[in-house]
Amino acid sequence: MDFAFTPEQERIREAIEKVCARFGDDYWLKRDKEGGFPEDFHQALARDGWLGVAMPEACGGSGLGITEAAVMMQAIAESGAGFSGASAVHMNIFGLNPVVVFGTEEQKKRMLPPLIAGKERACFAVTEPNTGLNTRNLKVKAEKKGGKYYVSGQKVWISTAQVAEKVLLLARAEAGITLFYTDVDRKYVEVREIDKMGRHAVDSNQVFFDGLPVPEADRIGEEGKGFAYILHGMNPERILIAAELVGLGRCAVRRAAAYAKERIVFDRPLGQNQAIQHPLAANWAALEAANLMTLKAAWLYDAKQSCGAEANAAKYLAGEACFDACQQAVMTHGGFGYAKEYHVERYLRESLVGRIAPVTPQLILCYIAERVLGLPKSY
Repeated sequence: MDFAFTPEQERIREAIEKVCARFGDDYWLKRDKEGGFPEDFHQALARDGWLGVAMPEACGGSGLGITEAAVMMQAIAESGAGFSGASAVHMNIFGLNPVVVFGTEEQKKRMLPPLIAGKERACFAVTEPNTGLNTRNLKVKAEKKGGKYYVSGQKVWISTAQVAEKVLLLARAEAGITLFYTDVDRKYVEVREIDKMGRHAVDSNQVFFDGLPVPEADRIGEEGKGFAYILHGMNPERILIAAELVGLGRCAVRRAAAYAKERIVFDRPLGQNQAIQHPLAANWAALEAANLMTLKAAWLYDAKQSCGAEANAAKYLAGEACFDACQQAVMTHGGFGYAKEYHVERYLRESLVGRIAPVTPQLILCYIAERVLGLPKSY
C-alpha cells in the first residue's frame, strides 16, 4: 500500500501550479466581479496540452487516468482559482468520456482533437426544469426525419453554454433516451444566462432548442442507450469534483491560518486562541480524509474496478469538508471575511457549487444506503 504520488503525478501538480501562478487573486477577483469566461486561463492550459490529460493519445490527448486528472483539477482549485478556474476546464476532462468509450473511430478523430487543442468548447446538456435528477424522465425530444434528428425542448443549469461551440446532449428519440455530440447552432438554440450566487466566471444557463438539426453522424452509439452511456462518466465526474472541493477547502484553510497568524487582537495573534485553532485543525483533518477517499475512488476507476460507492462517498465527504472549511475561513477573518478583497467569501459561495451539483448530498446518502447497506429504496 503506497500513499505517495508517482513522480509523474508530482510533475503534473508542479506544472499546473506554475500555470495557475500566472492567474492570481486579482485575476479571479476581477472575474468574480465582472463575470466573463476566463478565456486566457483556458487557453494557457490548452497550449500546454492539459485539456486532454485523460483523453486518448491517438486523438492528441495524454492518455492518463482519472487519478492524474484529479491531481490536475485539485491543483487548479487549490491555487485560489476555485470553481471559477476548475469549471472552465472541467468538461474537457470527464465530459466526453462517452465519446471515448462508445464513439466510432471517425467520431473520436473528428470530435476530440479540437476540444483538446482548445479550439472548441463544449457544454453538457442533461438537466431539465421539471426533471432535476430524474434523468430517465427527460422531455427534450429528438425527432428523426431522413438522415437528421430535430431537437426541441428546454435544458437548465447548463454551464458554459454562452461560449460553447459544441454540446453533449441527451434527448428522447423514438427508441428512448439518446446521446448526441453536435454543434450549438445559435439559429436554433437560445441561451439565457442565470444570474447566480457565485462562480460568475463560468456561466450557467437556460437553453432552448427549437428544431436544432443534428446529423445522424453526431449520434453517439445506439439510439435509446444514451442514459447508459452517460453513466460511464458519472463516477469520474464525482471523483474530479471531490478533488476540486478538497483543493478549494485547502486553499480556504491555508488563507485562514495565514490571517490568524498575522491578525493581532488583545495584544496576541488571533491564531493563538484555541477557539480559532481547533476548528481549522478539524477542517484540515476532514479535508485530508476526504482526499484519501477521492484518491481511492480514482485508483479503483483507473484499475477498472467498481467504484460507485467510493466515488459518491468522496464527493459527499469533500463537499461537506469544503463547505465547513470555507465557512470557518470567513469566520476566522471576522468582519473582513465578508469583504471581497479577502477572497474567502468567494470561496464560501463557490463551495456550494460542488456541494449541490451534480448530485445532492442527500441522494448520495440514499445511494450508499441502498447499494452498500442494502436498505430499501426511499423514493
